[in-house]
Order: sequence, then C-alpha cells, then structure tokens
Amino acid sequence: MTGHGFRSVASSILNESVLFDFDAIERQLSHEEKNDVRAAYNRAKYMDQRRKIMQWWGDKVDSLETPSQIVYPDFSSKA
Repeated sequence: MTGHGFRSVASSILNESVLFDFDAIERQLSHEEKNDVRAAYNRAKYMDQRRKIMQWWGDKVDSLETPSQIVYPDFSSKA
C-alpha cells in the first residue's frame, strides 16, 4: 500500500458512500485546486464536511476490527 494507493481507496469508498460532496472529499485528500484564484480564497472551505468525512472514515475503519463485519467476496461460483 502506498500513500497514493491509500488515497485512491479512500476516495473510492467515500465517493461510493454518496454521503459527501465530491469537492470536500478531494480537499480532504489533499488534492490541489487547479484554479489558482479559487485556491487562494478556498483554504477553509468544506471544513464542516471534512470533519464529518473524517469521523465517518474513522468509524468505517474501526468497524473493520471485528471480522464478522468484514464482507468478503464469494469466488466459489463460476461466472
């Protein structure tokens, strides 16, 4: 697992949850704003959403501590 791989997994899971704004997720994952003017004035934007993202993510990771809550794919059937 690399830093970029972790960001990719987190981005996928967070976006698939459909609970958070795409821009808030990207900002939390430290993706830079490409528009220089927007970036200059956008330092604290999404802070409330970013807090919720991190709490949700922490709860999600904590839930994986209990093996019974982990969903494993079923590769037994032939497709």
